[in-house]
Amino acid sequence: MALYLVQHGKSLSKGIDPERGLSEEGRAETKRIAAVAQGYRVNVKVIKHSGKKRARETADIFDAALKAESGVQEMAGLNPLDDVSRVAEIINAGEDMMLIGHLPFMEKLTSYLITQRVDRPVFRFQNSGIVCLDQEEPNGFWIIKWALMPNIG
Repeated sequence: MALYLVQHGKSLSKGIDPERGLSEEGRAETKRIAAVAQGYRVNVKVIKHSGKKRARETADIFDAALKAESGVQEMAGLNPLDDVSRVAEIINAGEDMMLIGHLPFMEKLTSYLITQRVDRPVFRFQNSGIVCLDQEEPNGFWIIKWALMPNIG
């Protein structure tokens, strides 16, 4: 089972768009990363997002490239300050799933899955980037399998 964690693409400021949809740069970076993931044949059964406009738009771009079998769905609990332990409890270990959300939530979820603590950072996300986690058998420990970020450095 692979769990793909994504921070939404770069968004517009509230002054320009009160709902903070994706900026042109955010769309372009997300499309570029989605195309690379498609080229690597990343297989996602479902893409779930927080419901915020920037996360939904990011999810739609990834879905256009990856064609998730169960499509795109809104999921409660992926907002910036939500409790990561609640999401960790409901992750279906048998389903390749992409979750698209916000900081600091995505970084804290990654830390929590790997260390069981949210105060021990293990990865720094970038907008539109993907962190792929996998669950080791038979112990069930999560590991970072790979990451695909818009920028290196």
